[in-house]
Amino acid sequence: MSLRDSAATPLPVRELLDALTSLPGIGKRSAERIAFYLIKASEEEAMLLSRSIADVKHNVSCCSICNNLADRSPCLICDDPSRDASVVLVVEQPRDLISLEATGMFKGVYHVLTGRIEPLAGIEAGDITVCGLLERIDNASLNAQGIEINEVILGLNPNLEGDSTALYLAQELAARSVSVTRLARGLPSGSQIEYANSQVLADAIQGRRGMHKD
Repeated sequence: MSLRDSAATPLPVRELLDALTSLPGIGKRSAERIAFYLIKASEEEAMLLSRSIADVKHNVSCCSICNNLADRSPCLICDDPSRDASVVLVVEQPRDLISLEATGMFKGVYHVLTGRIEPLAGIEAGDITVCGLLERIDNASLNAQGIEINEVILGLNPNLEGDSTALYLAQELAARSVSVTRLARGLPSGSQIEYANSQVLADAIQGRRGMHKD
């Protein structure tokens, strides 16, 4: 019998376990270990976690330009005059942006789709931020620093869904006067950008290639 199911477990502990197991990747055993840690921790440590969660919910939102997580809008990357805002690297999620940014190789700006096209899961182009990307390309005033976009790099994950999304974007961009490239295939097929090491990602950025629509 787990702690959650035991009548001897106080209600606040059971509620904490319920909250922890609702998190992705946290099973019953992990939830119990975290709960015991929080119970034994000092009030200051526990409240620090509580305040951090509240701070994230109250002060973090999406950048109005690139959709990356930010505590201000435009975000620091979009608002940085040293970045080349004419080059936009499109990624699926903020965690992919963080991984690519950690390489220090990319000096342009980003666009976060907040997902990818997955028809079997009911996710279509209208459910992610494709329209926002196209609007940035069509209207320079909507892009970072008001600069016209010249190149769009498709930095989607090298799997079936990522490839399908990249193809859709390439088709949408074909009629626009922008260069469309994608990260080099130094990334193993079926992998995830967030798990690739910095050198692999740096090579993928440097070796990006033009994407052609058949």
